[in-house]
Amino acid sequence: MDPTGLGLPPLLAAFVFGLLGGAHCIGMCGGIMSALTFAVPPSMRSPARLSGLLLGYNLGRIASYMTAGALVASLGTVIALSPAARLGLQLFAAVMLILMAFYIANWWKGLLRVEAVGRRLWRHLEPIGKRLMPVVKVPQAIGLGAVWGWLPCGLVYSMLAWGLATADPLRGALLMGAFGLGTLPALLVTGFAARQLGTLIRHRATRTLAAVSIIAFALWQLAVLLPHGTSGH
Repeated sequence: MDPTGLGLPPLLAAFVFGLLGGAHCIGMCGGIMSALTFAVPPSMRSPARLSGLLLGYNLGRIASYMTAGALVASLGTVIALSPAARLGLQLFAAVMLILMAFYIANWWKGLLRVEAVGRRLWRHLEPIGKRLMPVVKVPQAIGLGAVWGWLPCGLVYSMLAWGLATADPLRGALLMGAFGLGTLPALLVTGFAARQLGTLIRHRATRTLAAVSIIAFALWQLAVLLPHGTSGH
């Protein structure tokens, strides 16, 4: 069973969630992408070089997402030893999606408390990333992106809850990979300083639409899952 409990392709859904979270990605990581771009010496800022660096950076970031997805899904295999436990994980994933939507729309910032837990790990990783700067070669960009992938982020943590519900390391990794690819357009736009599109993505109406779409999906998920939880009684 896919973690949504629905017939929808989970990888496509994860990709769409990444796209919908673009506004948050720009706010959270857009400054990092812009800083990387401007840190490249002017004489080396050809479109081809910048494209390679930005893609390498995001490749490393997505690889870290996939690693985290595999790790939490491995934990899910231990937790989901019974149908009831698996259902509990799926319900938890649906609730986290709703919290993600609130986070994206700036309606409620409760996920910041979850991010605070990740900051403990980030304190150890951030110095590693600083040693890789300034980035002028693609391998450096990939390495720095791999470090950045562990930056505390409520959006990523919500998706990891979904990965946990898969209880399958490969599927958890693929789910996070699809999500990471969905975030790619917004961050590449920021990296190339396309301000008009970036402003559109950050617009309140855009964020609200994204949030409502995710909430609708999560409620649909809950509506499908809950009958399965009561059918066995």
